[in-house]
Amino acid sequence: MNKPSLLLLPALAALGLTTQCQSSKPAATAAATSPTTAAVATPKEYAYTTAPNDPLGVRVYKLANGLTVYLSDYKNAPRIQTYIAVRAGSKNDPATATGLAHYLEHMVFKGTSRLGTKDWAQEKPQLDKIEALYETYRSQRNDPAARKRTYHQIDSISGVAARYAVPNEYDKLMGSIGSKGSNAHTSNEETVYQEDIPSNQLEKWSAVQAERFKEMVPRLFHTELEAVYEEKNRGLDSDFSKEFETLNASLYPTHPYGTQTTIGTIEHLQNPSITEIKKYFNQYYVPGNVALCLSGDLDYDQTIRLIDKYFGDWQAKPVPAFNAPVEKPLAAPIIKEVVGPAAENVMVGYRFAGKATRDALRLRMLEKILTNGQAGLFDLDLNQQQKVLQASSFTDLNDDYSTHILYGSPRQGQKLEEVRNLMLAEVDKVKKGDFPEWLIPAIVNNEKLNLTKSYESNEARAGAMYEAFIERVSWADYVKQQEDFGTITKAEIVKFANDNYGPNSVTVYKRTGTDPNTVKVVKPAITPVPANRDAASAYYTEVSKLPATDLAPVFVDYKKDIQTADLKPGLPLYYTHNTENGLFSLFYAIDLGSNNDPRLDLATDYLQYLGTGNYTAAQLQQEFYKLGCSFAVSSGQDRILMSLSGLDTNLEAAVKLFEQLLNAPRPDAMALQNMVAGILKQRQDAKLNKGVILNAAMLNYAKYGAKNPFTNILSEQQLKALKPEQLTALLKNLPTYQHRVLYYGPREIADLGNVLRANHRTPATLKPVPAAKDFVEQPLKDKKVYWVDYKMVQAEILFLTKGDLYSKALAPTVALYNEYFGGGMGSIVFQDLRESKALAYSASSRYANADKTGRSNYIVSYIGTQSDKLPEAMSGMENLLTDLPMAEANLQIAKQSIRNSISTDRITHENILLSYERARRLGLDYDLRRDVYEQTQNMTFGELQKFQQAKVKGQNQVILVIGSKDRLNFKELAKYGTVEQLSLKEIFGY
Repeated sequence: MNKPSLLLLPALAALGLTTQCQSSKPAATAAATSPTTAAVATPKEYAYTTAPNDPLGVRVYKLANGLTVYLSDYKNAPRIQTYIAVRAGSKNDPATATGLAHYLEHMVFKGTSRLGTKDWAQEKPQLDKIEALYETYRSQRNDPAARKRTYHQIDSISGVAARYAVPNEYDKLMGSIGSKGSNAHTSNEETVYQEDIPSNQLEKWSAVQAERFKEMVPRLFHTELEAVYEEKNRGLDSDFSKEFETLNASLYPTHPYGTQTTIGTIEHLQNPSITEIKKYFNQYYVPGNVALCLSGDLDYDQTIRLIDKYFGDWQAKPVPAFNAPVEKPLAAPIIKEVVGPAAENVMVGYRFAGKATRDALRLRMLEKILTNGQAGLFDLDLNQQQKVLQASSFTDLNDDYSTHILYGSPRQGQKLEEVRNLMLAEVDKVKKGDFPEWLIPAIVNNEKLNLTKSYESNEARAGAMYEAFIERVSWADYVKQQEDFGTITKAEIVKFANDNYGPNSVTVYKRTGTDPNTVKVVKPAITPVPANRDAASAYYTEVSKLPATDLAPVFVDYKKDIQTADLKPGLPLYYTHNTENGLFSLFYAIDLGSNNDPRLDLATDYLQYLGTGNYTAAQLQQEFYKLGCSFAVSSGQDRILMSLSGLDTNLEAAVKLFEQLLNAPRPDAMALQNMVAGILKQRQDAKLNKGVILNAAMLNYAKYGAKNPFTNILSEQQLKALKPEQLTALLKNLPTYQHRVLYYGPREIADLGNVLRANHRTPATLKPVPAAKDFVEQPLKDKKVYWVDYKMVQAEILFLTKGDLYSKALAPTVALYNEYFGGGMGSIVFQDLRESKALAYSASSRYANADKTGRSNYIVSYIGTQSDKLPEAMSGMENLLTDLPMAEANLQIAKQSIRNSISTDRITHENILLSYERARRLGLDYDLRRDVYEQTQNMTFGELQKFQQAKVKGQNQVILVIGSKDRLNFKELAKYGTVEQLSLKEIFGY
């Protein structure tokens, strides 16, 4: 549950204006929250602040105990995105107990003295013994024999304590109310807990969250610690994580940003202290250090009353101060190297002031000048001109300091030093002011558009609130940041670049090779604890009885929610009206793809490097960026999707530009030569990526054999023989095939039709698309274990079974089976393999329906585990797939979860059109969720078991394993079938 430290695409930032105080008044009408709060003669009023011109309409409250509450009403669907943000992250960890904040995050899911226990009076003495034994264990670092004896006691008493525990009861409760996305993350500044709940379940959510934030009981500690060990091992297998940690260690030699990591050291993980975790919880999990951030279908007045009802008695305590160490300026460049099996790259990092500063806004602007996905200097000078394989720029903004990272991957034969120099040369252009005057205003406008689009999501809306809280700025100042962003001038950026980008950098070269420092967290001896699946606490029953208003589901009616028109004979338009904002999405969909001709994949990629008419490729991207629009063309196995999106007032100009490119792309021999060289390098890099090896190459090999969709590519010789005119001819031919036009936007359908008829260039008669070509699926009759050698600490395993051809009749049963068996943290698989047996950090199983008629369903089960746990992990998964455990409580929760989720999910915006596209591939003309909703509620365990015995149990399976040859247990693998090593050439086809 540790959030990834970074993404290679920068996150969208926020929007702006000022503040005033108001007082809430009693609601005129009731919202879709619980009606149980008793009416009183004079309802309590709550003061709140707002920001004028705030697009989210946020109200910020502060309860008497100091708890901050952000609320935003957005009635897109009867759901509410919730975040509970704690201003405590890894920088607050004691230097002697790193990883503590992250481990506490895991413990907050374990319950309280009321939640998660069958008998607290019996459980507590055992937990007290375990806590004392861990302190003894820590003191025995230099006495291995004594530590072994103490750990044996811990393991033994943990088994006794576990008899009284109800594992995953929090997850079961959240599942029963229809919550989605139950998770949390810890990073430098924060620990944040999230749920996406039905709006009619707000009272239950409030009750449970208040319960677990007022008290934390670290039960099932040693099995959860094992899960954290696995999480650490996953980090040790990630070259990117090692690279980023090395960068931070050099940028921040004094501050915790660099001296410690979120996951913690192996030494500290192997010597945990429950006492220290409790101390941390009592210090930092206090009302004045926490914010509740909610966005969705809510009533402000009723919501704040409910929150006050359950959180108001949370005892206020002083908030600990953090005195940030001051870093000395970097006087000279620092060069570091990291070695690992993944593809080579280079990072260059610079240190800046914290995010609540003008410099942070300047940094955000400079980062967009370099990389904005269309018209940045990296985008056009390095990526589009193909001087490097990939170059990007991203930021890591924190309270005390911020980091700007330049990231580059080399082309074949290119030195990392050259990639670094090319990126720094683009930074030098900024320092010289060598970028167009229109770029900064265009960035400001596009950021506003991106923000408007992102705020169609409650996740982004509530995320903005918790960012403001963590950043320690008022909501008004946070909102005003976008206005301030728009005041940044070119002269200001030039000065900023010259002042801050000099010899004060840290460069990390990531080389491909064997890491000589590879370590792992050693597996402790753990006795599985009971799952107690049918147990429930008295508190669970109490909360479950809280009343909630029923909400009726709303299914998409494709005939009603989508208007249709014919742009010409054989060219249909599917239209959905956007009443929310001024943005549009336009799609051309053609039922033709790379299965028919693998060159189509290349042609659609080639388009980004081409100009048209008087425009070079770079000028074309700049024109789209000026219009606040962007385009993309992608080729799948059996469908090409051409998309155009942006500001609807510029739709006509954007369509004209897009059509000109599609109909008259200018061949460019050098661009093709560079693209081919880049593809060949990407193919080499793919062989170094364990995710691609397992989830793409091996999986396709198992399903289809050596000739499959993944290997359906041109050979190196064929690539090099390609002519630019061959690819441009393919592109120009695309609009001549029968296709569909889909539009979501504010324009009326008649006006849209006129624009498209005038500008969408097609012949008088459209050609029928060639017959679809599908690869033949293998029968998977023989029991096989395919494995690939990869230097890593963990082993990753996929169990694959071929199912029936797709049938909509199976959909309801499949939905309930997946929710019950392998759907999430409250599922049978997760409870058994992680919570009870501590065999994996990640474990799942799913009966995956095909995405198109005529294709087979597959059962896919996954385990990521330490290699030395492979026998127990595989046996555990195999036993679950063979004999479906019966847990009536889990079944009822799964049914409730499906019912509550579907009754409150709404398919909106362009997703109505995309949902229709998915349905038509399955031969459906209605929303299949209707069948799932209506049929699952009356299903019994017997029906589920019958499905499992017929479709899952005893079915032939192929097992795919990726791991280090010197760590895998081949004798164990042989129990599951004929073991066969696959070479990378076999599975990649080159």
